[in-house]
Amino acid sequence: MATGHITVTVIDDHPAVVAGVEFWYSTADPPIEVVATGPTAKVAWTPPGDTADVVVFDLQLPGQPTPAYGDLRRLIDAGRQVIVYSMREDEQAALTCLDLGAFTFLTKAEGKAHLVAATVAAASDLPYTPPALAGALGTNRRSDRPRLSEREENVLLQWFQSESKELAAEKLGITTGTLSTYLDRVRVKYANVGRQARTKAALVARAIQDGLIEVDDL
Repeated sequence: MATGHITVTVIDDHPAVVAGVEFWYSTADPPIEVVATGPTAKVAWTPPGDTADVVVFDLQLPGQPTPAYGDLRRLIDAGRQVIVYSMREDEQAALTCLDLGAFTFLTKAEGKAHLVAATVAAASDLPYTPPALAGALGTNRRSDRPRLSEREENVLLQWFQSESKELAAEKLGITTGTLSTYLDRVRVKYANVGRQARTKAALVARAIQDGLIEVDDL
């Protein structure tokens, strides 16, 4: 989890997009450093791109199946925080990226404010739902939602609204260990229906998809 200076690797084959993203980050407050850029996912596996806090990833990459879900999955499986930043605006692509474990999905039309805010959130492992993604989630009520108890739902919502497990546990009047146990149970239930939720951001997406919370609740 980043606590100060944030570093980013940008995977995109359009020089104008890369230049624009670098400029936006350089003028953020505080500035965000782009440590590596490249047209393929290889840049995220080689120094210094392999050490970046956040990976900004375009789904349309040269020489790769389109969309590049395979590269996205490999990055996520390696524990990287990936923001999908794409020209695609279809809801299915957004939901597929979330199901694979992407931190969030941004369209390139959403601009500097959302990209910077999402990057800061990703580096801190705090959920971020931009407008386009909120629309996709809001129209998607999954039929394969797991059965969560009322207590599990309450624990989820409190954790989503808190900066740490410690604060959430204090507000709920339980120990941090007990809170973690509830979250582990929820993750197991999602895994059992084939919808992994390894990160806080992924659990937020699942809860919104299933109508357990609204974006305005966060």
